[in-house]
Amino acid sequence: MDFDLDETQQEIKKLAAGLLEREATQERLESFEKSGAAYDTVTWKALAQAGLLGLVLPEDAGGAGLGPVELAVVLREVGLKAAPVPVYASLALAAVPIGLHGTPEQKALLGPLIEGETVLTGAYREVGPAGDIAATARRDGDGFVLDGVKTFVPYAREASRILVPARVEGEGVGGEGVGGEGVGVFLVEPSAAAITAQPSATSEPLSRVALDGARVGADALLGGTADGAAWAALRRSAVAGAVALSSGVIEGALALTTEYVKTREQFERALAQFQAVTMQIGDVYIAKRALDVAVWAGVWRLAEGAADTDEVLAIAAYNACDPVVKALYTCQHLHGGIGLDVTYPLHRYFAWGKQCAHLLGGAEDTLDSLGALVAQEA
Repeated sequence: MDFDLDETQQEIKKLAAGLLEREATQERLESFEKSGAAYDTVTWKALAQAGLLGLVLPEDAGGAGLGPVELAVVLREVGLKAAPVPVYASLALAAVPIGLHGTPEQKALLGPLIEGETVLTGAYREVGPAGDIAATARRDGDGFVLDGVKTFVPYAREASRILVPARVEGEGVGGEGVGGEGVGVFLVEPSAAAITAQPSATSEPLSRVALDGARVGADALLGGTADGAAWAALRRSAVAGAVALSSGVIEGALALTTEYVKTREQFERALAQFQAVTMQIGDVYIAKRALDVAVWAGVWRLAEGAADTDEVLAIAAYNACDPVVKALYTCQHLHGGIGLDVTYPLHRYFAWGKQCAHLLGGAEDTLDSLGALVAQEA
């Protein structure tokens, strides 16, 4: 494949990079972290005004109709600046599945998002391996009753809707993707669930969402069917978005660390002149490039609808969970004591890298998923 971005993608990258360079400055980030706000509303509105929130949404919903590669371009820039905006939650976890599988009425939820007036999110994780669905939905009259617990849901209180995957009792039609049979995705209002704050490595709010008999109407089922297709779209978008975000995070951490070792002196020599330091920076670079290759391959295969999409995304997820997290530890080590200072920018990259790894399920879980996919093909 050609790893070079085409002209449109390069323009998107340039637009997103320029906007975030202006908005996500060190001073703004420090001020935001002291404010206690859930996200930076000024930057969020700026992204909307620049048309970046509607890039990957369908044209019939007011978007530009672009795809996974363009979403990865934007999310990498968000990760590169560790910008506190709900782009991943709103687009990768919610808007993309709605755009692909929503009814016209459900797609109407995307209009306010494109304008930056609202936030959406999705409940990708439960207790247990990433991608497993234990939550259930049973038909009740003209609606559904949902039971189960979702964990680490970003912006659950702030969102206008939470996308909740659940197994619909009595339906086992062949769904798309691993474990998709009879899984539907439901658009749930936050007020219908019990939401409890959970610890977060970053400024992004995370929540435990307990459904406990939450009732929703028939129109809450995304696309009106529980054939697993909407869940497959959400699952793949969640993984693709998280690895793209992680790719930007490690690039930002590497740039910061490279500059530091070039200017920081020890024994009257720049740290970069020490062979051990050079080798460690090289290791970080290799981890970054390995993830980059896997990310671009994964989103390209996703855009093409390729049969090996899940396998390639699992490889990217492993790289984000293991080599990249280890590389972030190396960046901290090379900074010495200042690497642990929360007033220094490196802590944001470290926190975001760890959070992406947790969302993806961790190194062992991603290897288990990859092994299951390979065994399935054998």
